Amino acid sequence: MNPAEKTGILIKELNERYGEDKTDKLTKYIDMILDKNQHINLTAVRDRDEALQKHIADSLSCSLMEEYENAERIADIGTGAGFPGVPLAIVSPEKQFTLVDSLNKRLRIIDELCGEIGVDNVTTLHSRAEDMGRTEEHRENYDICVSRAVASLDVLCEWCLPLVRKGGYFIAYKGENVSRETEDAKKAINVLGGKIVDTRTIQSDDESISGHVLLIIKKVKNTPAKYPRQAGTARKNPIR
Repeated sequence: MNPAEKTGILIKELNERYGEDKTDKLTKYIDMILDKNQHINLTAVRDRDEALQKHIADSLSCSLMEEYENAERIADIGTGAGFPGVPLAIVSPEKQFTLVDSLNKRLRIIDELCGEIGVDNVTTLHSRAEDMGRTEEHRENYDICVSRAVASLDVLCEWCLPLVRKGGYFIAYKGENVSRETEDAKKAINVLGGKIVDTRTIQSDDESISGHVLLIIKKVKNTPAKYPRQAGTARKNPIR
């Protein structure tokens, strides 16, 4: 099956699942990201067919999960060009999304593009996750925190779990090294108040996004006040 055929199948599936209006916004967003990508580095994926599979389909892989469906407030840490946050916001206009990144230039582009396609349930925040997790406004105040292709799991847990309320979830989008990362992160997950409850492999019918994994961590107890530590500490000295 060639890339154009795969895209045709994907568009049909998106239309059936989310409706033509939301699918139109999803494709417009990726088209605008690829256009901006000619002037500022937003993604290494430059082919439209590949971008639809690797960014749109992959971002939406948690959208039918019960944990996601029951959430109201969602944080996307290290959102980059807006993935997975913007696609999820497009298909879930009833939810509120906070997209966080340390590079303000990317966030300004997200704001601009969301305005152009009429996505009004996204707020961008220029911050480091460690700083965000120590504020009353954000600490343990989200139903779900998502993060995709940002850092190793032990580091991500220190960034994300402090933001999740007790009973909420951290959903990490991971690749082929998930087993090793999970083993390395066992102590961090426990210390920070989490518990792994599921691991789900993402696989489309045409295997175009096979191998990606969603790791679902439930927040079962409050994060100790000493976490997250100062910016940069988790990368240099992860909890192990």
